[in-house]
Amino acid sequence: MAWFWILLAVALLIALLCWTRVGAWAAFDGKELRLDVKLGLLRIHILPARPQKAGKPKKEKPFREKRSKKTPSEKAGKKPNLSFTLEDGKDALRTLLPPLKRALNRTRRGVRIKPLRLSLVLGGQEDPAGAAALYGELQAAVWTGMSLLERLLDIRDPYIHTDVDFSAANTAVEGEAGVTLRIGTLLAVGFGIAVPALRWFLRWRKRCKTRPPKPEKKPPAASAPEKPRPESPAA
Repeated sequence: MAWFWILLAVALLIALLCWTRVGAWAAFDGKELRLDVKLGLLRIHILPARPQKAGKPKKEKPFREKRSKKTPSEKAGKKPNLSFTLEDGKDALRTLLPPLKRALNRTRRGVRIKPLRLSLVLGGQEDPAGAAALYGELQAAVWTGMSLLERLLDIRDPYIHTDVDFSAANTAVEGEAGVTLRIGTLLAVGFGIAVPALRWFLRWRKRCKTRPPKPEKKPPAASAPEKPRPESPAA
């Protein structure tokens, strides 16, 4: 009978772990990013980093030359171009969105987002026409995306504000968002999108290998000093 009680205790621990809620909270006021992580009843502060107390100075270790481990492509002088383009983002969206929707549907809105407050003001001083076009696309994305997210997630009292300021040169962003979910829900969503995400990642790596490497930035050549011109003799 001992094995029965052991299995029962393990099953209870796994159930308790799957029902534990984890999450994150982030806020940005336009200058500083704040980030906290939640694990059950614990809340761990991540950003901004708290100042460390002044302690004893660490002893400097003797310098030792480290051997760098280089890949064959780097030894040959060719570095892979691991850039992420707009087409890569569209491919990721087409690949991951359907399995992600199916996985979230199975969780029955097990992911909770609270709070959700976002303000985005586009700066349109340099390119008013481009800023207006981007504002229209952003509005369409917000209206379409929020209706889909509210069907899949538990979003409580969302507030999203978008606008264009034609007198400003830079875009202003501020807001806060928090997301919490159970570990069991996280595992279910992760298993649902693991295989499609791996396939997309392999395709992206293959495309990066075929892309031409980025040109190395060369320092500007020092210009030779101009020779003084001989003065013309006076008439």
